[in-house]
Amino acid sequence: MTQLTTEQLAELLIGIARVQQVIIDAIESSKAGFKTTHLTPLLHTAAKTRNTGYLPGLADLPARILVACQTRTGPDPVAVERDLNEMLERTRKLN
Repeated sequence: MTQLTTEQLAELLIGIARVQQVIIDAIESSKAGFKTTHLTPLLHTAAKTRNTGYLPGLADLPARILVACQTRTGPDPVAVERDLNEMLERTRKLN
């Protein structure tokens, strides 16, 4: 089996988040206000972006990437790869 690099994994996660964003945009166009009323609060809860002092883990990363897709610039592949490397390193140290 082929081993994925963290760069490839970051690109894959960003691609998945972009597809999710397309679905969100489709819902928003059929039901105005969906993103601000329903999605954004739940997405920030899932991404744990409001938890001060919280060190994000691997389970939080997909939601954080989707939050970045909500911005004008979108997720930064280099930053996602860096976050992924840091999270994997923390996981290795715990085991």
